[in-house]
Amino acid sequence: MPPPADIVKVAIEWPGANAQLIEMDQKRPLSSIIREVCDGWSLSGSEQFALRYADGPQLYITEQSRGEIKNGTILRLAISPARAARQLLERIQSHGIDARLEALKELAKLSADPTFATEFINMEGIGTLARLVESGTHFGEMLAFTLTAFLELMDHGIVSWDLISLSFIKQIAGYVNQPMVDVSILQRSLAILESMVLNSHSLYHRVAQEITVGQLIGHLQVSNQEIQTYAIALINALFLKAPEDRRQVSAQQSQHSHVIRGNRPIKAEMAHQLYVLQVLTFNLLEERMMTKMDPNDQAQRDIIFELRRIAFDGENDPTGTEKRKAMYTKDYKMLGFTNHVNPAMDFTQTPPGMLALDNMLYLAKVHQDTYIRIVLENSSREDKHECPFGRCAIELTRMLCEILQVGELPNEGCNDYHPMFFTHDRAWEEFFCVCIQLLNKTWKEMRATAEDFNKVMQVVREQITRALAMKPSSLDQLKNKLRGLNYSEILRLRQSERMSQDDFQSPPIIELRERIQPEILELIKQQRLNRLCEGSCFRKLGNRRRQEKFWFCRLSLNHKVLHYGDLDESPQGEVPFELLSDKIPVSDIKSVVTGKDCPHMKEKSALKQNKEVLELAFSVLYDPDETLNFVAPNKYEYCIWTDGLCALLGREMGSDLTRSDLDTLISMEMKLRLLDLENITIPEAPPPVPKEPSSYNFTYNYS
Repeated sequence: MPPPADIVKVAIEWPGANAQLIEMDQKRPLSSIIREVCDGWSLSGSEQFALRYADGPQLYITEQSRGEIKNGTILRLAISPARAARQLLERIQSHGIDARLEALKELAKLSADPTFATEFINMEGIGTLARLVESGTHFGEMLAFTLTAFLELMDHGIVSWDLISLSFIKQIAGYVNQPMVDVSILQRSLAILESMVLNSHSLYHRVAQEITVGQLIGHLQVSNQEIQTYAIALINALFLKAPEDRRQVSAQQSQHSHVIRGNRPIKAEMAHQLYVLQVLTFNLLEERMMTKMDPNDQAQRDIIFELRRIAFDGENDPTGTEKRKAMYTKDYKMLGFTNHVNPAMDFTQTPPGMLALDNMLYLAKVHQDTYIRIVLENSSREDKHECPFGRCAIELTRMLCEILQVGELPNEGCNDYHPMFFTHDRAWEEFFCVCIQLLNKTWKEMRATAEDFNKVMQVVREQITRALAMKPSSLDQLKNKLRGLNYSEILRLRQSERMSQDDFQSPPIIELRERIQPEILELIKQQRLNRLCEGSCFRKLGNRRRQEKFWFCRLSLNHKVLHYGDLDESPQGEVPFELLSDKIPVSDIKSVVTGKDCPHMKEKSALKQNKEVLELAFSVLYDPDETLNFVAPNKYEYCIWTDGLCALLGREMGSDLTRSDLDTLISMEMKLRLLDLENITIPEAPPPVPKEPSSYNFTYNYS
């Protein structure tokens, strides 16, 4: 007979004594259970003790968290959080250096525990740590542990960052500005400054006075990628909080980052920070993108006059007003504007607004020969195949803004950055210049006319998106990728993709497909289950990104138990079952839910920055009323795990990945079977002529 649901069997350890095996009644007060445990070892003063987990983060157990205890858990009797906080506070203020170092080391570890943190903060512990930093007398390991404990305590959100003093900020900024400082101290100092900037508007201004983006650039040129990650995260924080006029300066300073040079792989957090910087940099274009041109603004009109002057080499204007107006109208038509009389009207739609005019002027001034060639070779054509430069430049700018999502907020967890945008201080403008030349070339390859404008733009969008998907590392590589994606290649790719979709639509082929599908589905199911047996690492939600905490989950080889447990760092390869302390019998699993139906997502807001997390979230619901919550590291792992869990429960696998794999594998299998004509068994007598195509009955010999 199974034990009652409120009873969990645990082992409790105490140094120098045999462990106690008890049945913990979850209905009894925790204090009563601790008293009973203390009595078992003849320990007095049970109110001075508490229970902690023996493995993993070794968190204190409270009335609120005791429901997470599972059968077979190993616990440890320890001094209470209040007593531990009091003792550590006394020891870190002692005169003995060795005792103080050990106390700070223990404090750095315990500060991650919210129960301990609350007690320590209530004893003015944060103020004590701040004064130790401000004194400037701590160095090396002692200072590193002090900063670690401070950051962990502040991360709980119990006290406001606004309470931080100016002298503390100056001291931390001083560590960042020092040419030679211990790596661990530098990491924590950068992280503290980032948290200050992100959590307090007033502290942003104080931090910005002490440290600038320009001063952080040196930390992006070191070989330590962890330091680079912390530095670029602080740059992004300063970028986010800066007033509009200072953002432009920050962007210019951060372009020559050198972060992605070399052959070292970019870690996930660095990729995310580069993505965030890319998004924030492109978002600086939003104001110009959404600014309409004022046809009455002479300064803006002068830009159009400058485009005309550069294109036509400053030809002498006629003296008469009417003649000059006629010449201007002719020139504006040759420049490819839609409104030949007043081209300023072409820039009144947003997007792209004035951003298109900025791009055109950059091309005309920086790549003058290219600009003149494009304009003149099209303006001199009489066969209606001219490519209208002005109209194309405006539409191309709008398209590039859509592709690069200018004006959109960065998504949490997204790593989709483009290395080439970090190799030039005017990357956006240079990108436009490459793409406008591509557009002109594609127009000629398609022998397009004005009626084909939209078709050309569709092809150009496809060329650009396909090239960007290859992640070129420089603008020169982008040009090479685009050269390989000419109009003929796009047609070939489209035809190939269309054939893979349309080849198998005849009735006999559909019948063969239906016959093959179950065995292919079974193969996919086995692959998913095998991946679950290998296991995956997941990041714990709610932790600071650069102080990541991980946990690992994998399915037992007999498919009967899910094993999981916390890890100190992201593992390399499989994690042995014996290192995973928790488990869930598959027979106890009731269902799998995803997205906003997950318990850990219901408290999250539906803001843009949480969209990515929401799309990667899933939960396992199991008896009696427990949940195991996941956030997959990427879409692929999300599909693998949700499909695998559904297969485990005997339910339909419905992810996009399964549908894609199913289509791909069925198509491959059908091609193999249909091409294997040599193995067709020819019957001795001619078969009767079928009435319907679906009754064809070929016999294949499959090896």
